Amino acid sequence: MTKPQMLRAVIAFFFLTLFSLFTLSLATAAEAPETGSSADSDTYASLADILQDEQAREQLILDLRALAAGETPAAPEQSAVSSVERVSPARQIADSTRELAEEFVGQFLAAVDAVGAMVSGDTSLDVNELVGTISNLLIVMAATIGLFLVLRLAARPIFAAINRWALTDAGRSAMLRKSVAVTGSALLDVLVIALAFVAGYIIALFVLGSAGEMDIHQSLFLNAFLLIEIFKAVIRALFASRDDGLRMLPLSAEQAAYWNAWLARLSGFIGYGILFLVPLVSGILSPAVGRLVAFIVMLLAFLYALAIILQNKTSVTQGLLLRAGVADLAFNRVLLTMLAKSWYAVAIVYFAALALVTVARPEDALPFMLAASLQTLAAIGIGLFVSVVLSQLISRGFHLPEETQTRFPLLEARLNSFLPTIMKAVRLAILVVIVGFVADAWGLFDLMAWLGSESGARTLGTVVSVAIIIILAMMIWIGLASWIEQRLNPADGVHEASARERTLLTIFRNAIAITIIVMTAMIVLSEIGINIGPLIAGAGVLGLAIGFGAQKLVQDIITGVFIQLENAINAGDVVTAAGVTGVAEKLTIRSLGIRDLSGTYHLIPFSSVDTVANYMREFAYHVGEYGVAYREDIDEVIARLGDAFNELIADPAHKANILAELEVHGVTALADSSVNIRVRIKTVPGAQWGVGRAYNRLVKYHLDAAGIEIPFPHMTLYFGEDKEGKAPPAPVVIQSGRAEHNGGSAPGLKDRRANTNAQEGQDFDEPD
Repeated sequence: MTKPQMLRAVIAFFFLTLFSLFTLSLATAAEAPETGSSADSDTYASLADILQDEQAREQLILDLRALAAGETPAAPEQSAVSSVERVSPARQIADSTRELAEEFVGQFLAAVDAVGAMVSGDTSLDVNELVGTISNLLIVMAATIGLFLVLRLAARPIFAAINRWALTDAGRSAMLRKSVAVTGSALLDVLVIALAFVAGYIIALFVLGSAGEMDIHQSLFLNAFLLIEIFKAVIRALFASRDDGLRMLPLSAEQAAYWNAWLARLSGFIGYGILFLVPLVSGILSPAVGRLVAFIVMLLAFLYALAIILQNKTSVTQGLLLRAGVADLAFNRVLLTMLAKSWYAVAIVYFAALALVTVARPEDALPFMLAASLQTLAAIGIGLFVSVVLSQLISRGFHLPEETQTRFPLLEARLNSFLPTIMKAVRLAILVVIVGFVADAWGLFDLMAWLGSESGARTLGTVVSVAIIIILAMMIWIGLASWIEQRLNPADGVHEASARERTLLTIFRNAIAITIIVMTAMIVLSEIGINIGPLIAGAGVLGLAIGFGAQKLVQDIITGVFIQLENAINAGDVVTAAGVTGVAEKLTIRSLGIRDLSGTYHLIPFSSVDTVANYMREFAYHVGEYGVAYREDIDEVIARLGDAFNELIADPAHKANILAELEVHGVTALADSSVNIRVRIKTVPGAQWGVGRAYNRLVKYHLDAAGIEIPFPHMTLYFGEDKEGKAPPAPVVIQSGRAEHNGGSAPGLKDRRANTNAQEGQDFDEPD
């Protein structure tokens, strides 16, 4: 703002102030023309107060600006409202506490005055009417309570029978049986209460007083009887001090009897005191005396509850910590641990709040607390019952028909493997629902309103959608895994998968598992409202960075893909790769695992595999090259090789592995000390090594029997020379004699068999 503008604003403010003072002085003069200078001094004092108060001065400036702009200034009431709204929360709490204390003291003094008036005889009580009312009330009370006790006693054999049925060992359904028994006994207990209540109503309506009419005091007692006894029935269903089979809480009979008696006495004292005694005293004497009685009842109940809580603080804490140590779900362990450390504080606050609220608002406090407590117990009880029933049903597991188990031997185990995870999820969902109902019961959270709201419907829909997505993903995985399993292990044993099919299906199973997990995670994140676009983009950038930084890994994967597509290696093949010969035990998308002849396991990345030699494709050959002495007859040697082959195929075990007749390639080399003759035997893949060793054994037998020499390295012996240059005589002994043979097999060869333990695909020789 420039200086001329500021000057104009100051001048305008000055004239507006003068105008306001002039208007105010005129109004004052019109209202009090006789006051004279006193009115002027009051006006000046008011103006000074306005200018001195910062908020009032700011409000005056705003009003003047509004007048200058031709607008109507804000009403004074708005300023008052804003000043009220600016009161701090601490001040509001202090004001509420002060009002509550003043109201309580006033009610207490009024009650003392009413009691004093009653003692002094200033009240207008009709003694005869009072005696009649109390007499009829006592009759209704005695009849109702007496009938209730009689019915309870009559129903005792039924409770005992239900208890025996619940204790019957039923294996996996023991907990389910117990839950049904507890529910049935609770319903029977409520039925007994209802019958006694109805009988009391009938007596009050048709026996006492005028037919069809009931005194209000009798109605108060019957209503209190129904509510309190139902609440006590819930307590009995939880503790069941007399029946071990009907006790839901993990307590001994002594502990259950203790807590059942304590809670029953406390609930009966508070319930009958507030729901029956206080209205009775208020109606007969005065409301002030009724409030005094309510204060006494709640004070005694609070002191009694406080003594019991402090007395059992240590034992209950240790019990909860013990239960937390054996809990399956981590959330349950944390919850039980927190409850163990704070249960007594929560209980003290609960009873203190019950006492204070009942004294402050006796007309609706106890019904609210009773309804909240009943809803809490009902939510916890129903939640535990549902959890137990589902646990029993799920613990039985899936039992598939025998035909299905034959076709899919691992399907039942796979289905049952998901059950622990499903049970944990179900328990967590039940716990969340219980917490929601408990919070709704105490007014901390309006569950029904939240479910009816847009956010609640959206949250619930998201949870259901996520659950459906996960279930569908699990079903897809189970279906694909079972199909792959059936292809790898057919039930009929006829359509067995080839080695290539087994390898590809194994890799496909791993790949589909990763794909399902990634896609399910992405869909779930999208469903819960997370934008997966940046995640996908980030994954792409990360993949590009990894591709540059891990080129060797990318090369491994690409090479492995093409090796699998070209059917170069299958699991179980004997191969030579990267200079290592052995059985291919494991193939992944990145590496090859080979176990060599000595049992050493080699893990070879596919990027190191430039050439693959596979000894297990379609057929194989045993190539034998045999050297004989130069003096031997070649045709006779070939005949003996044929005899050895004939004896080899006479063995059924080897004949099954031989695919063709013996191939004689003839003389392949005139070596330094031998004439080499090569033959070849065509075998099934993987049997060439066992067949070759058996054939070599028979060749040795046949050549030895025919007297055909198999040459070996020779050594020249030098015995030295004498002085005349002559060699001394060497002591040589020559033994003549040679085995005779004919054109057939050697004697005894038919009884010799190539006894080997070669196994196809597991027996091999490393190449030279």
